[in-house]
Amino acid sequence: MRRLEKVVPVPKDFGNALIGAPEGSDIELDLRLESVHDGILVSGTAAVDIHGECSRCLDPIDYDLDVDVQELYLFDATTAGGEDVEDDQMYEVQDETIDLEPMLRDAVITQLPFQPVCREDCQGLCAQCGARLEDDLGHHHEVLDPRWSALSGLLEQDTSEKTTDTREER
Repeated sequence: MRRLEKVVPVPKDFGNALIGAPEGSDIELDLRLESVHDGILVSGTAAVDIHGECSRCLDPIDYDLDVDVQELYLFDATTAGGEDVEDDQMYEVQDETIDLEPMLRDAVITQLPFQPVCREDCQGLCAQCGARLEDDLGHHHEVLDPRWSALSGLLEQDTSEKTTDTREER
């Protein structure tokens, strides 16, 4: 068994479209590497600084993320899994080394929110003008349905055709 305590730089594209770890920032690894019958068992934690923006209001979001990891790197993936197992799902020891990046990428990215929000009750932005809804609680726009526009034209014609004569009908 070996212990690995190391700080490594974050690789490129370590996140999704709205949130992730900035390239070059630090990943703090506290891992335990154990030799087992089929390969090397890697377990421990990875700590990374997350930066992104709220999917509703586009405010910045920053927090620390600690992820627990536990993966088995197989000495020979072809004999251990048989033909039914895809190679993409397994990690393999190659030339007596293991590549931690795919495992860390899988562990961290799956913990990131798909639509991050700064707070659960975030109002977001107005879809029509982009105004911040929390700054103007009564913000709204009058939306006219285009299907009613022909009828509004009839009302305007009706008021202009009225006469001012006050005659009496018999």
